[in-house]
Amino acid sequence: MIAPLPFPAAPEPTHGFPLRDGIVHGEEVPLPLIAREVGTPVFVYSASAMRQEARRLRSALASLADPLIAYAVKANPNAAVLATLAREGLGADVVSGGEYRRARAAGVPPEKIVFSGVGKTAAEMALALDGGLCQFNLESLAEAEMLSAVATALGRTAPVAFRVNPDVAAGSHAKISTGAAHNKFGIAISEASTACARVRELPGLRLCGFAVHIGSQLTSLAPLEEAFGKVGATIERLRREGHDICTADLGGGLGIRYDPAAPRPPTPEAYGALVARVTRGWDVRLIFEPGRLIVGEAGVLLTEVIRVKPGPRHPFVILDAAMNDLMRPSLYDAWHEIDAVQPKADRMIADVVGPVCETGDTFAVARPLERVAAGELMIIRTAGAYAASMGSTYNSRPLTPEVLVDGGNWAVIRPRQDIEALLRERVPAWL
Repeated sequence: MIAPLPFPAAPEPTHGFPLRDGIVHGEEVPLPLIAREVGTPVFVYSASAMRQEARRLRSALASLADPLIAYAVKANPNAAVLATLAREGLGADVVSGGEYRRARAAGVPPEKIVFSGVGKTAAEMALALDGGLCQFNLESLAEAEMLSAVATALGRTAPVAFRVNPDVAAGSHAKISTGAAHNKFGIAISEASTACARVRELPGLRLCGFAVHIGSQLTSLAPLEEAFGKVGATIERLRREGHDICTADLGGGLGIRYDPAAPRPPTPEAYGALVARVTRGWDVRLIFEPGRLIVGEAGVLLTEVIRVKPGPRHPFVILDAAMNDLMRPSLYDAWHEIDAVQPKADRMIADVVGPVCETGDTFAVARPLERVAAGELMIIRTAGAYAASMGSTYNSRPLTPEVLVDGGNWAVIRPRQDIEALLRERVPAWL
């Protein structure tokens, strides 16, 4: 019998950034207060919005027997974010030794950590074997052979699953599709029997099951159903061949709503119903790797208007945030909603850009906005995932600070990088 959840199912998320008295707040904290105290640009995250999404997904999967929800650390690896989700009972999906160490430092139990990634090194394998984990998701036979050698040298047995590539088109942006035949991830699903037979021959490995992840920001359940169906057939075949399959990692990828005018992506409830139907009879522990779904809408990038510059078609609203803070628009042509922190009825159409010396440093083109002027604050919404985690110091711009709000409380959870830190590079003595 499945134990009841220790909390009720969450209501429809509020995403943590309400408009109160004409000012956008982070939960109960006015965003202008954070701007004054911390400066801009700055990422602001809502703890309650993260908790709501975590609880909603757990509720949607409650009919399953002991599922493991392993948050994809790459989406947002901040220690406070990880600690918030660890307290909600989530594990961690990590893809590097650094992410493994972050997860453990934030309180994620080792038995809730899944180590994914196509390029694990021997040192990373040893780190996770020493610290403990749920399983390694292997992506090639060569990786299995390396892990066997590392585990044998340490006198350990490594729990492993093979990531299979089902050759299913995710229907998302090409740069975040991971389950097509030409993508670098996993082994061809047709090679699963050969791979499992090889694992039997390798010392120090214990086969657990299979993993699949076809991409990110999925807006339809159909590709997931197709991929899961192929995994189910593979599990059935491998059991007939004598393999003990006890886990199935179904990855993540469920999309969120960046553009409020766009159709809503499938809900966690619809996803949970699909999983329960498709996996009925598999008799495995199911693992999930959500990232964007949990934290994407729980964050904003708070920024100040430097100036408004006339343009040939529309004025340029030049922000102090740039592509090095939020790469998604320049990298994926991604759409983010942009609002004034103190909205007015007067409207304008503008191109919203940053100060970096690249034409690609553009957040929006011909976007209807509240009319703004120099010194006013704006927010770029849905910036909780793949934003700060992908930041850089391009143009010698220090890394952007991060703030967590929780009700009326708020704290800086990553200080603004000191420019002096960028000047500590070493000039050779001969120069």
